[in-house]
Order: sequence, then structure tokens, then C-alpha cells
Amino acid sequence: MRALPIAVTVLAAALALTSCDGGSDGTGSSEKSGDTAGSATKAAAAACAIGDTGIQVGPANAATAAGDTGNIPVTLTNKGAPCTLKGFPGLTLEAGGTSADIEADGSAAPEELPLAEGETASFTITYVRGAEGDAKTLAVKTLKIALPGADTAQSFPWSYGPVAGKASATEPNASTTPFQHAGD
Repeated sequence: MRALPIAVTVLAAALALTSCDGGSDGTGSSEKSGDTAGSATKAAAAACAIGDTGIQVGPANAATAAGDTGNIPVTLTNKGAPCTLKGFPGLTLEAGGTSADIEADGSAAPEELPLAEGETASFTITYVRGAEGDAKTLAVKTLKIALPGADTAQSFPWSYGPVAGKASATEPNASTTPFQHAGD
């Protein structure tokens, strides 16, 4: 029964903190006008560059049969100076001479993620497996990943089967989440 008193204490502390001003300037921002150090740190962190990140695709919860949904987690590790990720990754599926972009999950709101050297972020690709030989299916061989605002991308082999199309093979039934902090 020790868990109940701890839970009550944590709840009481949380309520007490939310009832305080917490340093807010009344606009929802916790930065005060004299907090130039926090502003300078945010301004100094440039957008993350793909060449300064380590990218790991998978392990996936791959769709095994046509019509099944699969999820592919992708983890990025900052290997350079502090940087910031904001938005969605740029993702392109390629099959021979055909390519198709993966849409951003419209129900998700991206946040600005500052990453120090060694910190990680992740996103998840969700897709529907297509039927082999179907005209609306893209027989994907390569996944290209680009960071927001970048013109360069890294290529990774796609081993998760063909991707179903919505109206055609160039409109994949797939989406991506925004960047999120990974790990603890």
C-alpha cells in the first residue's frame, strides 16, 4: 500500500506546480525578457545536417501480408555540434525509375527539438503493404531520408515489401510522424 501515498504526494506536487506562475510571462512562454542566455542558445543551434547525424532504420514491425500495416522506427543521433530538428523528415520511396514521397501525419504537431552532441531523436514510418504485381503497388527498393530544409538525403535499402498506393503507385499509403526525442 506504499504506492498510494507516493502517488498522492506526486499528484499534490503536480497540482501545486501548475497553479503557480512558473516563471511564465503571461503569454505561455517561460522565457523572461531578461533571459538572453536561453534565447542565445536557441538561436545558436542551427538546423541539424544529415552529414552530422547517424541514422538507424529499424528494427521494424514489418507488414507480412498485403493489406497489413507495418511500422518502421528511424533513430537519428547527433554526431556534431548542437543543432535543432523541427518538422517532419523528407522521405522518398524509390522503385526502379519511380519515386514517391511519404506524407507527413496530418494529425501530429511537430515540436522544435534541440539536440546536443550524442542525443537522439526518432520518427516512425507507417505503411500498408501492397500486393505483388498490383498496378497500385510500389515495389520499393530504396528509402531516402532528408532532414527539414535540406537538399541532400541519405539512401537506405528497403526490405519491408511492396507499399500499397492510395490512388496509384506514386501516392503511397504511408505516413511519417514528426521528430520526437528518443530514449529516456
